[in-house]
Amino acid sequence: MGEKLYVNGTILTMEKQMYAEAVLVREGRIAAVGRKEAVEAFASRNAERVDLEGRTMMPSFLDAHSHFMACASGELQISLDDAKSFREIADRVREYIGSRHVKKGVWLTGKGYDHNFLEEKAHPDRHLLDEAAPDNPLVIQHQSGHMGVFNTEALIRLGIPMDRNGTVPNISGGKIAVRDRIPTGYMEENAFAAFQKKIPLPSPEEYLGAVKKAQEKYASHGITLVQEGMVVDEMFPLYQEILEAGILKLDVVGYLDMAGAGRFSAAMKRHREGFYRHFKIGGYKIFLDGSPQGRTAWMREPYTFGPEGEGYRGYPTHSDEEVCAFVRRAMEERMQLLAHCNGDAACGQYIGAFRKAVSMGDGVLPADIRPVMIHAQLLGLDQIPKVKAMGMIPSFFAGHVYHWGDIHADNFGMERASHISPAASALKEGIVYTFHQDSPVTEPDMLETVWCAVNRCTKSGKILGSKERISAADALKAVTLYTAYQYFEERERGSIAPGKRADLVILSENPLEKEKMQIRDIRVLSTIKDGEVIYRRDSL
Repeated sequence: MGEKLYVNGTILTMEKQMYAEAVLVREGRIAAVGRKEAVEAFASRNAERVDLEGRTMMPSFLDAHSHFMACASGELQISLDDAKSFREIADRVREYIGSRHVKKGVWLTGKGYDHNFLEEKAHPDRHLLDEAAPDNPLVIQHQSGHMGVFNTEALIRLGIPMDRNGTVPNISGGKIAVRDRIPTGYMEENAFAAFQKKIPLPSPEEYLGAVKKAQEKYASHGITLVQEGMVVDEMFPLYQEILEAGILKLDVVGYLDMAGAGRFSAAMKRHREGFYRHFKIGGYKIFLDGSPQGRTAWMREPYTFGPEGEGYRGYPTHSDEEVCAFVRRAMEERMQLLAHCNGDAACGQYIGAFRKAVSMGDGVLPADIRPVMIHAQLLGLDQIPKVKAMGMIPSFFAGHVYHWGDIHADNFGMERASHISPAASALKEGIVYTFHQDSPVTEPDMLETVWCAVNRCTKSGKILGSKERISAADALKAVTLYTAYQYFEERERGSIAPGKRADLVILSENPLEKEKMQIRDIRVLSTIKDGEVIYRRDSL
């Protein structure tokens, strides 16, 4: 690897001393950072000099929550992103089958439709998918990942009765839609997840190519560490192939499904001790509710009136007793616990479970395992001090403000919607928070996320909760320094400091000086992992 001396640019360290004039990288680590003359004096005569040409260098971005394998799978699926109608969904499926000469009987998956943005303002049903793919089992997944639709052939293969005399499974914490005692094809939450697991996976060979493309996508956004946000046993053969092939160049942190990753955990003991072949097991993951834009997030107060009827508040995934048992297990094993909580009732259940576990005197404090509240979209302002007291880290999906902010205003009213992803309130309370994109729900675009947190602008141009805006500096900390802390990696990454990994990103402009509404226009020019360039957009 040798030495590289970076000079002649703006260097953001993300440390107390924010700016530096030079960085020296030696054998994949930061050897020195500071004034140009001092760093140059520390470099060897053979150090390679890299001219930043006025551009901005900072620590690489760290992904606080996403689903790495789902991003890879997306490379093998039918894209329904930005589809505007049922007809367009059907046309894209037909075009995919025709252009790729898909054989009869092969399973197909579509991803990324969103009923909120369809002309019909509804989910399609199996009949539409039957028309589009008459000879193939097909499932399409909602953009949120929490719901989707199967065609008739898929339902039959999954063993779901398709006559009025059959008994449709009743799955707690989920829903299988029925019309005239026959499934419509639509499912949500636990039901959708349960049957999605039964779909045959692509071959390992196909996945290896898709993983490489997914890594390239993350790296193109300046990201060097990513999350596998829900590891289930079905993933084991795929990860076995990936690790044996040695194709990972990004660091991946996996979180085990508490209810369904026993085989994976047993076979990956070495990865529980730290990164091995760029993969480590970070802890456990549980789901406590659903999606706010899908109206399945669990709320303390009802949604605005909709098809579910008056007083509808969404619903939980687990009972209080089950969640408390999960929490106690995590604390006993000293394993970090990530909980998907969108609605304030789900957030309250998570907080309550930790408070109860502490009262039982298990000998481990929540802060010891740094529990993470994933999404925390509708975390109540009254709940924020309780989050701090439990040592929790809220990881906000800040991009929701832009992508679904207008939908949230419709679903919850402006008052509640104005406080989604309450980063400023968390900051005021002195809480460490992080930001994520939940990819593949949205692209892993960290600069867009920073832009969202700074401006809080919806797609329609409304400002949603100006009091929850934060500075660009505080937003950048959420995707670097604070995310490193979330992963217990604060000594290894998250800032440019001597001894830390040389995981760096070079940007076209300085986000701290760019006009706020133009932050997302900044380009990632180069991404550096352990001192080596893994992505380059322009020559430096």
